[in-house]
Formats: sequence, structure tokens, C-alpha cells
Amino acid sequence: MPGIYDRITAFNKNLLPDMVKLKYEAMAENIYRFYRGTCHLFYEDLNKADSLPPSPSTWICGDLHLENFGSYKADNRLVYFDLNDFDEAVLGPCIWEVARMITSIFIAFENLEIEEEKAVKMAQLYLKSYSATLTKGKAISIEPRTAKGIVCTFLIKANNRKQKELLKKRTTEKKHRLFLSLDHEKHFELDKPLKKELTRFINDWIETSSDGPYNFKVVDCVFRLAGTGSVGVKRYLFLLKSLNTKNKFLLLDMKQATRSSLQPYLSVNQPHWESEADRVIQIQQRMQNFSPALLGAIMFKGDSYVLQEMQPTEDSINFGVIKDQYRDIYMVIDDMALLTASSQLRSAGRQGSAIADKLIAYGLSTQWQDEVLNYSLKYARQVKQDYKQYLTGYKKGKYK
Repeated sequence: MPGIYDRITAFNKNLLPDMVKLKYEAMAENIYRFYRGTCHLFYEDLNKADSLPPSPSTWICGDLHLENFGSYKADNRLVYFDLNDFDEAVLGPCIWEVARMITSIFIAFENLEIEEEKAVKMAQLYLKSYSATLTKGKAISIEPRTAKGIVCTFLIKANNRKQKELLKKRTTEKKHRLFLSLDHEKHFELDKPLKKELTRFINDWIETSSDGPYNFKVVDCVFRLAGTGSVGVKRYLFLLKSLNTKNKFLLLDMKQATRSSLQPYLSVNQPHWESEADRVIQIQQRMQNFSPALLGAIMFKGDSYVLQEMQPTEDSINFGVIKDQYRDIYMVIDDMALLTASSQLRSAGRQGSAIADKLIAYGLSTQWQDEVLNYSLKYARQVKQDYKQYLTGYKKGKYK
């Protein structure tokens, strides 16, 4: 079997080389970022292990972990806490989603130096709440009026953040005009021909698409770096200015969509999608209660992209801040379990996914819970070995 170096470099070989260097650097920071950046390893190993019992086929985001839950403002302008990353989304066994998430609990707690005993209890809580929600057969959503505890506080703060704050962090003023700041660590300057082409392309999209913001135009764009697993794909950030309202701006994110890393291991037939971006958006709209503003799919120079508004409310829970607050962690994990099950119930019966009755029956069963817990705990220990091997190679300069 190929080693970690060969497996990682083979997966990333078609991404942007300069950005992949930054991805490898990020993955070396700690074991949790390594886990986030190697979703493909998880499913390669899961496919070989054949250790999980059968489960109903559902729509899954595919890369569920603690930081893939977050807040965002939907088209109805309410702020929600929900699953928020669907790059890897497919129709697959629901137990895959659960195993990926529980493993992330063990990895994150290891990174935060929280004892394994507490991690096991949180994993058991997640399984219990996930199953109980399936059993009820009714999807729930979480927004400021329905949230509780620390998630409620988190959403209230997110709801109070203003667009001006986001613009202040991302932009700079020159000669009384606003531009995207190249001093921001996540912004990179574009070649002039590409920048001109992108500007013209998005302006055309605004004028011709019903999904675009009315009467805005592009005033600047940069290459944007974000996330861990997706570092290396093409991603751009646009500053849009209103033609009608003075000093009104929007930030628009344009992210390349590539094939899901789960695809090689799926035995379930997938629907035909117009593009990879179409896959991401359609599954996202099925699984979320409400989708983010300006969500759309476009093609640019032969690649498909997901467009959506970048908002001041988009954020994830910082477990490092609450690592000593057991009750807060308990409530967050409980909410994440409710949302995982709800996303599967909400999208039940769509194009091959199990109907709600099958998910209810699955929630009532118990044997699979110990099996997925044991697998995830064992696999988390494997990730520790893989990370150690990766870090050794990285420090020796192999990934340069």
C-alpha cells in the first residue's frame, strides 16, 4: 500500500501548486487541520476496512466535522446554525457521515488536550441525540429564536455583526475609493488579464442572471484563500458596489467545485448533475433548512463554480475557547447531532435517498452505534500515526 506521502501528493497533484504548498503548511499545524485536509484518506481507509455495518442511503455532506457547522444569513435574512460545507456531498450510507463526525470529535479533543474519556462521552452523546432525532422523524432548524445555551449566544452575536465590520477587515480605501486589501493574509493579487476577464464575467452574470444582485457592479477582485481541505482549488472574492444606493457594497465568493473525494467508493447510483457545482448546490438546498444568500452555480473557462454572498455572520464554534466548559461543549455536540439527523430527514426520499420511515427504523436500532463508535476511536488512533508520519516528512522538506 502506498505511504502517506504518495497518497497525499497523488490526491493534490491537479490543484494549484502554489496554493497546495500553503495547504501542506496548514496541515502541519496540528492533527485536527491534518484531518480536515485529508478527507480522501478517511474514505480510502474506510473502503479498505469494510468495518461498518450497512445503513440507509441518505444525502450526506461527506466531510462532516466540528468546524463544518456554522452560522450564516439565509435568503430570508434570518441567521441559522447548520451544516455549511457541501463540497464533498453525495448520496451515500448515512453511517459514513456519522463516522466522519465522531472521528473528528476524537481528533479535536486530542488536539485540545482533553482526555479521551470525555471525548468518548461526547461521541456517545452525539450518537444518542442523532438516533433520537431520526426516531422522531421530524427535521428541526436552529436560529436565534430556537437556539439554546452557547449556540444561542453565538447566533445573537453573529446576527449583530454588520456588513461594515466585514468590509473594514477585507478592504482598503485609496483616493476615496474602496478596494479589496492585498494586506489581508487570505487575499492574493490576480494577474491583470485574469482579473479583467473575471470582472467582465461577473458583471455579465449580474446583468443576465435572476440569481444575481440587482444593480451592482464589480469594483475589485482577488484570489481568496480559505479552509483547509479546499485549499488549492480556484477561488475568488469580488467586491460589488450598488449602482442605486450610495456606499452600499457586497462581497461575493466564487469557489471552484471539483469531484467529490467519496465518488470512487460509492456503490449507490448518483443522479446526473449538470456540473459539480450543480451537485454541491442541489444537495445543499436539500439538506439545509434555508440556503445562504446569492447561492448559484456558474461555468467559467470550462470549470464549474459555486457562487454565494460572503457574510459577516459566517462563522464556526471555537472549541478552543470553550474547552474547559463541559456543559457548553455538551450542548453544542447535542445540537450538531440534531442537525445531522435533521439534514437527512429533510432530504429523505429524494432521488434514491431512504424515506423517513427507514430512517426512523434505523434510529430505533442500537447495535450499529457501538460499531461506529469503536471504528471511529480506532481510526482516530490511525490518524495520529498518519499525522506523525506526515509531520516527519514535512519537516524534512518532502512536501516542497
